[in-house]
Amino acid sequence: MEFSEFLHTLRVWDVPLPHFDPDAAPVSPLPLFQEWLMHAAGAGQPEPHTMSLATVDAQGRPDVRTLMLHDADTDGWHFATHATSAKGRQLATHPCAALGFYWPKVGRQVRVRGSVTPAGEAASQADLHARSTGALAAALVGRMSEVLPEYGELEQASEEAWARATAAPATAAPSWTRYVLTPESVEFFQGEARRRHVRLRYRREAGPGSTGWVRELLWP
Repeated sequence: MEFSEFLHTLRVWDVPLPHFDPDAAPVSPLPLFQEWLMHAAGAGQPEPHTMSLATVDAQGRPDVRTLMLHDADTDGWHFATHATSAKGRQLATHPCAALGFYWPKVGRQVRVRGSVTPAGEAASQADLHARSTGALAAALVGRMSEVLPEYGELEQASEEAWARATAAPATAAPSWTRYVLTPESVEFFQGEARRRHVRLRYRREAGPGSTGWVRELLWP
């Protein structure tokens, strides 16, 4: 079977999909996002807190990867990485990003776009030390996105980092940085079996000091 033919055999949303009434949506996107993520988890969606993070490099070329959401609150959407990593360097040059969540169990997507700022050293280290020993060990290894000449070097560095993380769980990883994306737009997508998908976009109102949101439906 040709690959393109195989792709046409694949199906999506072979389950009943939830109803979404955009007229009943809240005035701001955060409560709806939290509700949708928890609903996806309750529906059996594995790792509903994983997301795609898109950034651009110094030449304006897009880059994307998958990582985990650390929080979503009134400050924004939170994630973390090394400031010295590819995405950390890209955010230092172009401090804006887009997030994408996809929950196929319920046929839902959420897209978030906005500016990104570091949360500060104290918040970054608190973020790191609230995680597992393995996460701390990986952070202590560092060197994310650098060329690895030979896999054995990673194994040795990982063993040493595990020993440090176990012996001193408060050890700091100076380059570890928590970032906050302040949303300028948040789009909610609800799939529908006949492809009459519902797309509701929240767009931050323009104007000095404005904190309100404009809600608008989009054609699918």
